[in-house]
Parts: sequence; structure tokens; C-alpha cells
Amino acid sequence: MTDRAAAIQGDDTLTEADRQGLYRVLLSRRDVRGQFLPDPIPDEVLARVLTAAHYAPSVGFMQPWSFILVRSPEVRGRIRQAFAKANDEAAEMFEGEARATYRSLKLEGILESPINICVTCDRDRVGPVVLGRTHIPTMDLYSTVCAVENLWLAARAEGLGLGWVSIISEPALKDILGLPERVVPVAYLCLGRVSHFFAQPELESKGWRKRLPLADLVTLDRWEGERDEALGAELAKAQARAEGGAPM
Repeated sequence: MTDRAAAIQGDDTLTEADRQGLYRVLLSRRDVRGQFLPDPIPDEVLARVLTAAHYAPSVGFMQPWSFILVRSPEVRGRIRQAFAKANDEAAEMFEGEARATYRSLKLEGILESPINICVTCDRDRVGPVVLGRTHIPTMDLYSTVCAVENLWLAARAEGLGLGWVSIISEPALKDILGLPERVVPVAYLCLGRVSHFFAQPELESKGWRKRLPLADLVTLDRWEGERDEALGAELAKAQARAEGGAPM
């Protein structure tokens, strides 16, 4: 392996506007289900979003991801049927009021969005021994999730909504999309223009779950370790700004 000096970035200083813009995208990202518009996504916009996904970090620079663009009404119809079956099964796992609330939720936009994207992980892309995956073999899956997050944030920056459909049988999804055994469907996403973005995550506004206090989740040195009280106070203030839409 040759020893080459790596080029460095020129002006790597982000402006205050850059910084606040990034936080705005992060904090206004939503899981979109019911607000999709049928407008097609221009190829140049889709290319930017997919490029952002491709530039995600990956352990060992393995880049295990691929992106299947699902436009066919027939294929999306089969995906929607697989979702409906899994969704009925999932509803039965809850009881009482939780089951009723679950059934009231819209949890996908498979047919309403103009395009679906399946983000996959090829677990054999770079062979059996991968730098950084020698002791934690699931690092390729985690790397692929980084690509999903990049795609999601870029979509929000472009004014696009994105929804992650996770209530679906993995074998059914693999069969419909013709995935080989070594390839894992990490995320099935619905992407498109939307009529609006909600101020809060829908599951929070509908009472399914509340956002946890960040200060309760940060400890020192070990699980259930001590908490840094001064940092905890800053975490609480930062979360309050995030919740209130104030600049970070």
C-alpha cells in the first residue's frame, strides 16, 4: 500500500447560517406517511439526494449499500399487500386502547408517494474479512443505516418528505424485489413532495410516545454511571430550544 499524503479541505469553516441550517434540517426531519403529493421528483433532485446517501460514513469504507428505485405500480401494489398483512399481524400484538390507537395510525405512503426506495446491504460486497468488521460483524448493517439517515436529511433539505416502512415481512420483501440471499433490505422508504411537515413527530402528537429527556440518557464512563450535572443543565436547555424551534 503506497503512503500518499491526503489532500485536505480548503476552507472548512462553516458559517453561522450553515450551522443553523444544518440543525434546522436535523430537527425538522419527520417520518412522513399521509401528506404525499403525486408530483414527480426531478432527476437532478433525486440524484442529489442519492449522492448524499452514497457519501455516508461506512466502516472500512465498505460502502455496502445499493438503492432500488421502485416506481412500478404493480411492484408497489405487491409491497402494499405485504405491508397490509404484516400490519394486521402487528395490530394483534397490542391490547386494548393501544390496539385501537395503532389501527388509527397511517403507517405508510407506498402508493401515494411518487417513488419508493429500498436501501439494501450487500453483506459480501468486499469479501469475508473487512477492516473494522472483524469483531463486530454487523457493522455493514449499521453503515447502511448511516446512508439512510443521510438520504433522509438531504430529502428534508430538498423539501421532500420521507417515510420508513418497517412493518413488512423481510422474506416477502426480498422475494418481491428479487434480492439474493446475501443482500439484506435495511430500509424501505417512501419519498416525495408533501403538502406540509408536522411540527411534532406524529407518534408524539398522537400520544403514542413522548420524546425522552436527553439529560437522562447521558452518563459518565459506564452504563448507569454518574451524570455530569453541569452538562445535564446544558442538555436540558438545548433540548428546550430544539422543542421550541429556537436557534441552536
